[in-house]
Amino acid sequence: MDELLELRNYIEQQRYPEALNLLAELEEMSRDDKINKIYSFTEILLLHLVKQTAEKRTTRSWDLSIQNAICQIWRSNQRHKSKKYYLDNEELHEIVTKSYPNALKYAALEAFGGVYETKQLAQMVDRATIEQQAMTLIETYREED
Repeated sequence: MDELLELRNYIEQQRYPEALNLLAELEEMSRDDKINKIYSFTEILLLHLVKQTAEKRTTRSWDLSIQNAICQIWRSNQRHKSKKYYLDNEELHEIVTKSYPNALKYAALEAFGGVYETKQLAQMVDRATIEQQAMTLIETYREED
């Protein structure tokens, strides 16, 4: 990573203000990466919750995808050394809300063999209930560990 070499050079040259600025930038990049991972796994979680709700059934594959998404959201959100989290519940809920439209779009391609448009599928499910279900699953997993 170029940034690490640059950081090393700053430290070796005793250019501490530049080193600290670069460290702050690296921390922000790391946090952004964590948020992007959480967002992606939240879409997967919501996709399967929408399909389960709309089709009023589940499959082993959907259940496993849901469990994996929850686990990956939790793992990505945890700061390992401090045992704290990158995102609090309010921020997680914001990600759930923002990722719902994409999840619904993808669910429309898969549910019922893809015969319904996104708007039609949206009328078959209650968004608030699915978002709350996702949050409950995430929070419950966090508490179990």
